[in-house]
Amino acid sequence: MITYLDFEKPVADLEGKIKELRNLEKTGGSVDISDEISRLSSKAASVLKDMYEKLTPAQKTQVARHPERPHFLDYIRILCPDFISLAGDRNFAEDHAIIGGIATLNGRSVMIIGHEKGHDLHTRLKHNFGMGKPEGYRKAVRLMDMADRFGLPVITLIDTPGAYPGVGAEERGQAEAIAQATRACFRIKVPIVSVIIGEGGSGGAVSLATADYILMPEHSMYSVISPEGCASILWRDAKAAKDAANALKLTSQNLHDLAIIDEIIEEPVGGAHRDAESFIKKVGLSIENVLIRLSAFGPDEIKAKRKEKYIKVSQI
Repeated sequence: MITYLDFEKPVADLEGKIKELRNLEKTGGSVDISDEISRLSSKAASVLKDMYEKLTPAQKTQVARHPERPHFLDYIRILCPDFISLAGDRNFAEDHAIIGGIATLNGRSVMIIGHEKGHDLHTRLKHNFGMGKPEGYRKAVRLMDMADRFGLPVITLIDTPGAYPGVGAEERGQAEAIAQATRACFRIKVPIVSVIIGEGGSGGAVSLATADYILMPEHSMYSVISPEGCASILWRDAKAAKDAANALKLTSQNLHDLAIIDEIIEEPVGGAHRDAESFIKKVGLSIENVLIRLSAFGPDEIKAKRKEKYIKVSQI
């Protein structure tokens, strides 16, 4: 059963009527309603298509946060079934918000790291809603260094509202851990490919997305701060989040125009959650194509090009 966002009410009403008619059809009534079902289905598809062609930044933010949008472990299940999780930062604890390990993608050995938000109350609490703690970012540094030693490309899947802002995280050096993760991205000489699979928020996202190539599904978001956080600071009113979303230029189209991301991946009409498995396979193919292109460069050239890329970004 699909969870509808508030702006999707017209589609929800149409698809609700279609469901009722199909249930009525199953009862074997004497009246043929197949034409009416077909008409409403076509209308619902048309309304959904028109709606998603005109999404505002605030609406795209809602889609990026959709509770049924595929998360890190969904990608792992479909793309990397042989994934071996490598836990702990060798200093404090295991962080379940940031998961990483070794896997193969289309026969290629890789190190894959990403945020996991969880799909229900239990898993969301376990994974802290995708908000990494210092030990999570230190684990990411450990895994990136390991990938560098063994010549494994690094893939990062970004989906976080931001790093965890709790007192304990600050006491354990949250800012320093994020900075070290960003530094590790510049230090290593293996290819790094990042995908903003949902919500890319603040330094918690940037620290794992300082990559050679950044892919972004069309309805994901990537920003230095959440619209709500920005509105609270600049307007002193979280209700101004829609205005903040417009100002932040957080959509894939905005970021591609600014050359901050490198490629937009088209989603199914209605968002990735409408056909998650096919979309995940599409993302996997895009990652593989990028890795093939990056394999043409040597380690020192990879590192130099990455540095040059972000010098250009800093001058925008």
